[in-house]
Amino acid sequence: MRGQRRLVAVCPQAEQAGLTPGMPLAQARALCPTLDPVPADPEGDRAALARLAAWCERYTPLAVADPPDGVVLDITGCAHLLGGEAALAADLQARLERAGLAARIAVAGSAAAAWALALARPGVLPPGEEAAALGPLPLALLRLDPRTVAGLRRLGVRTVAELARLPRGEITARFGAAPLLRLDQVLGAAGEAIVWPQAATPWSERQDFAEPIGTPESLAAALGVLAGRLCARLATARQGGRRFVARFRRVDGDAPAIAVATALPVRDAAWLTRLLTAQLETVDPGFGVEAVTLAAAATAPLAPRQSRLGDLAQPAEERLAMTLDRLGGRLGPEAVWRPAPVASHVPERSLRRAAPLAPPPDWLTGPPRPVRLLRRPEPISAVAPIPDDPPLLFRWRGTLHRVRAASGPERIAAEWWRRPEPAGEREEADLVRDYYRVEDGAGARFWLFRTGRNAGAATARWFLHGLFG
Repeated sequence: MRGQRRLVAVCPQAEQAGLTPGMPLAQARALCPTLDPVPADPEGDRAALARLAAWCERYTPLAVADPPDGVVLDITGCAHLLGGEAALAADLQARLERAGLAARIAVAGSAAAAWALALARPGVLPPGEEAAALGPLPLALLRLDPRTVAGLRRLGVRTVAELARLPRGEITARFGAAPLLRLDQVLGAAGEAIVWPQAATPWSERQDFAEPIGTPESLAAALGVLAGRLCARLATARQGGRRFVARFRRVDGDAPAIAVATALPVRDAAWLTRLLTAQLETVDPGFGVEAVTLAAAATAPLAPRQSRLGDLAQPAEERLAMTLDRLGGRLGPEAVWRPAPVASHVPERSLRRAAPLAPPPDWLTGPPRPVRLLRRPEPISAVAPIPDDPPLLFRWRGTLHRVRAASGPERIAAEWWRRPEPAGEREEADLVRDYYRVEDGAGARFWLFRTGRNAGAATARWFLHGLFG
């Protein structure tokens, strides 16, 4: 009734006196003359619930408030740190009680099942027992619309198990898809979208527009303004951006985004604007863009550089970085890389992809390696005078090469700790290889290896693995 004051929540003592949420205040005073009501503060309650959810991050990084009175925790992979799910729930319960907060805690395979059990029978529900544990519970614990619950009760359906026994087509035809969706979520047969809180990046700028924009010129101008403001803030903190993301909030709620990555930290607004506008052709403004945001998703220290009077030219490293940035904008950042060494003597594992301007490691030692390493060693036919000598000639891809000079052997054994199967089940080529660097009469140099002798084979097998420059 309009203007009527009602109870929003009651304490345990008031509940014992017969007071319930939703009861008119006048009726509550008649039942309990000593009632001392406190005005409701919905905004304060939401803020307190958010603080409680943030405090619960001591147990898991995924904790979010579930208004009006719940907190959802995803403890997957975290429970073992406190001795298991039951121990984690007990520790949380004890800490809340010491803080003067009453709580009902349940652990289940889905958020909907945990919410229902927290109200009905708190505890830890083992996997696979959702149907048996939730079947006797009332329909109200499915968080359905009250009118839907009332309609199902008129049909004699009062529990979760009774709803699960009804034909699904008839339920959908009469009550819509919501009852079956909530049923599947509680039983773990359907997923439930939970928006977990994300920390806002400190390096972000936003521009709102009184009227939606959509032309490439206006979008580029907005990016230029945001890039200038963001780069000014980065310069004040002596930081540079390595990856920038621009989002375009459309009037229909969609927010297409573009991203650029740079080889070196940058805070040049003009250069950043040029990189971003080169990708504007991939943005569909729809019926208009009402807001644009630009964020530096990854940053790194970038101290100001003092230029000498006689050195006004741009450093070669910066010119190379700008070229790499343009290539990355056209081909994609994953297409621009350089090979980097890995601390492994096995040739197939000795290289990895690295950032194009990443500094080389300081442990580069050992024998020389070929400029080009074949993806797979290719078998060749070779003639060697004795088993331990390099070949005198070999045939590769139909061409005969006569060896003029050679060095070796360099023995390389496989990393046995990476292969759990017994050595007898592996080929000899995976165990021990004797590598030779050979040069033919035309001056071409190759990287060959021999295998087979160490396994007692009658004849050795030869392979070509790489080519030197």
